[in-house]
Amino acid sequence: MQYKAVIFDLDGTLIDSLEDLADSANAMLETYGYPVYEVSKYRYFVGNGSSKLIERILPPEQAASKSFVDEALRKYKAIYEERFLEKTRSYKGIVEMLRQLREKEIPLAVCTNKHMDAAMTIVKVLFEPDIFCEVLGDRPGQPRKPDPTAVLGIARRMGVQPQEVAYLGDSMVDMQTAVNAGFLPVGVLWGFREKDELVENGAKILLEKPAELLEKVEFCK
Repeated sequence: MQYKAVIFDLDGTLIDSLEDLADSANAMLETYGYPVYEVSKYRYFVGNGSSKLIERILPPEQAASKSFVDEALRKYKAIYEERFLEKTRSYKGIVEMLRQLREKEIPLAVCTNKHMDAAMTIVKVLFEPDIFCEVLGDRPGQPRKPDPTAVLGIARRMGVQPQEVAYLGDSMVDMQTAVNAGFLPVGVLWGFREKDELVENGAKILLEKPAELLEKVEFCK
């Protein structure tokens, strides 16, 4: 099978953002005097959007209160906005892989559960201008991954069929998204989660480094 487009997850796939996410979330917790978590714990807290992240790290009583979660989420976003590029970088080999795909005239896009403003800013700073034809983050009224609505919309605007899209991600949310959309699920092993999780949730191809994408998946414009 030849593929005509690639859609990427962002955190844990294109960028290593874990420390900035963890530092910002812990700073929010500290404003309330709540316990903080080791950075490694955030590998399993993130992936379903900022609101779910906040629910997971708050004490149970506060996490059960929508108004409190909303308040804590606003604090977290304000903190993260000031520091989301302190330690965040693209993974080694990502920029080169994106260039190779563009040389083949393969359309590229990003779909992430990260809130839209942060996603747009990070992509603008860390990647070449116009390398992606679309960057879609979490927005009010839009279902989050693994719901396939957003990624199917991107594929439609790209002018490709679902079976012609390779979807790259580092978590079960991403593999479920690809399966739900009818894309090729490609799991990356340099991200936040483990190989078993990716395989159990539908990964058909696993990559140990970005350059392997063009070795393991055949692309045509």
